[in-house]
Amino acid sequence: MLARRPRDPLQALRRRSQELKQQVDSLLSESQLKGALEPSKRRDIYQRCIQLKQAIDENKNTLQKLSKADELSPVGSYNQRKEEEHSLLDKLTLQLQELAVTISKESRTEIGALTEREEDDSSEEEEEEEEEEEEEEEEESGESGEEEEEESEEEEGEKQENESPKQATSKEYIAVGDFTAQQVGDLAFKKGEVLHIIEEKPDGWWVARNASGNEGLVPRTYLEPCNNEEEEEQESSEEGSEADVEAVEETAAGAEVKQRTDSHWTAVRKAISEQINTVDVLTTMGAIPSGFRPSTLSQLLEEGNQFRASYFLQPELTPSQLAFKDLMWDAKAGTIKSMPSRVSLILTLWSCKMIPLPGTSIQVLSRHVRLCLFDGSKVLSNIHTVRATWQPKKPKTWTFSPQVTGILPCLLDGDCFIRSNAPSPDIGILFELGISYIRNSTGERGELSCGWVFLKLFDANGVPIPAKTYELFLNGGTPYEKGVEVDPSVSRRAHGGVFHQMMIMRRQPQLLVKLRSLNTRSRNILSLLPETLIGSMCSIHLLVFYRQILGDVLLKDRMSLQSAELISHPMLATFPKLLEQPDVMDALRSSWAEKESTFKRSEKRDKEFLKAMFLLVYHDCAFPLLHSTLLLPFKWAEEETEAARWRFIADFLKQNQENEGALQGLLSPAGVHEPFDLSEQTYDFLSEARGSVA
Repeated sequence: MLARRPRDPLQALRRRSQELKQQVDSLLSESQLKGALEPSKRRDIYQRCIQLKQAIDENKNTLQKLSKADELSPVGSYNQRKEEEHSLLDKLTLQLQELAVTISKESRTEIGALTEREEDDSSEEEEEEEEEEEEEEEEESGESGEEEEEESEEEEGEKQENESPKQATSKEYIAVGDFTAQQVGDLAFKKGEVLHIIEEKPDGWWVARNASGNEGLVPRTYLEPCNNEEEEEQESSEEGSEADVEAVEETAAGAEVKQRTDSHWTAVRKAISEQINTVDVLTTMGAIPSGFRPSTLSQLLEEGNQFRASYFLQPELTPSQLAFKDLMWDAKAGTIKSMPSRVSLILTLWSCKMIPLPGTSIQVLSRHVRLCLFDGSKVLSNIHTVRATWQPKKPKTWTFSPQVTGILPCLLDGDCFIRSNAPSPDIGILFELGISYIRNSTGERGELSCGWVFLKLFDANGVPIPAKTYELFLNGGTPYEKGVEVDPSVSRRAHGGVFHQMMIMRRQPQLLVKLRSLNTRSRNILSLLPETLIGSMCSIHLLVFYRQILGDVLLKDRMSLQSAELISHPMLATFPKLLEQPDVMDALRSSWAEKESTFKRSEKRDKEFLKAMFLLVYHDCAFPLLHSTLLLPFKWAEEETEAARWRFIADFLKQNQENEGALQGLLSPAGVHEPFDLSEQTYDFLSEARGSVA
């Protein structure tokens, strides 16, 4: 008799998923057919929900660990089948969750209420909790006496040191920063204030008492053990330089935030502090949640060009400044060398969910996400911005275009490439959700952070995190704060059952992103870019053209590699400006796509031909637009200016198409351009290159 052939892992898992589906369907049918359920029946269904949820989670974890190599025989469409199984398990989880919510509403005393209380203000929540406590006291009359005895023991323990083991918990801590109460029950304190810790809770919110005898919950991350020496150091640090930014919190991924003393960060801190008053006013008015802050990354962008893509696009010099670090020539291939980097990936922004709405007193001009590489202490790359779209029916949901084609602007492109060779073990991606706004009463403009999150790209062993979709819960405050919630009215604190927590987490502001693994073609394209750069995938081919032409000019065609003379090349001199004017980049992208569609197949394989044609298109399209006085200066989040620029660019491209080039328009008396400047025509690589002394 032949032995039964062992089942493949994925096949076995699919069979288990079908069994779980049958059990969930049976449970749903049972709950619907019975009508009004008895309390015992409700408890039974709820317990079965929990058991099925645990079984589904186990199946999901097993699915996550599976790989094609585990299969005993070849499996067609393996990844697609895994995704189908994952979707089925997610659907089952959602069904169980909805059933548990229904059951819990009908059985408040057994499971805990999931009612409108969570959406009311914190004072109503506290009143309901007090009522529940009174009911419990009536049922268990002995509890209150025991609690009073415990409180009296705590008071006696504070008066007599080292009297009992409990005294070890009731010790003094010093606050390393200001904390404002976010909801009823919190204890506000100032930096340098000494607090007596009564109870250390595992969720990170401790019970503390201040010098006035007031008690409440405080975040653990704002406290340090207190002793006389630390108090003296704290006093001396407060009297010291105020220019240093003190940030001793931890980021979401656990990377320690170090002190920043560099000049650019000092300027940013000053700019943010000047906006605090405005934010305080808006918060007090109820126009914005208390977790909103002035945007950190937008302030960095305004402090010079060192965090702009145009800066990182330039070649980087070696420490000796005698050669280029990330631009080398491959004589065999006849082009620049491929430069692999430690971080090389494609990121897709999917959506933002449950983002709190600002009040009617401010008008939102732009919703967007700014992202950069970050190590918990400093920004390691340019700051890239992607604008979000939203629908009036779902104002709390932001969406992005997964792939920009045709006339869609690159500013909406949710597909981003990310490159970096930074050796930091804590490197990751910092996301900051922001809105640009204008106050209706004063006309004042500004930009606010609606939350941030840090996705660490390597684990503790230095292994890259897997390429998959990540659901990232947002933090309030700035990236240098810890324990601040975006909207305290929807608290994330641990209480209630498993399904209660699931409902709470669904209400949390979150960002959905997907890390995509590179195929051979994508890897080859990214390796032609600078070692550190973040940008839109829709314009990556234009950046590659720039880099290839830059290599030709600096490495192949230059008479002497020791020469530092100015180079006559309008495209090299002006192309980086396009990265700060995305609508002009879109015009170049559109013109090149139109031109490329006329090429023969053999011409598309000719690299020299393509570079020559790209230069012609650039001179006909982007170069005249950059220096036209009729094109309004680019201004972020000004709808009228953006619309006027788009109209002018569209008319210009139409005329170019009709006249077969820009020459007629350039010579026309109607076309007014800026006065001639030598910088338009000459490329000074010695001053433009990163790491130069100029």
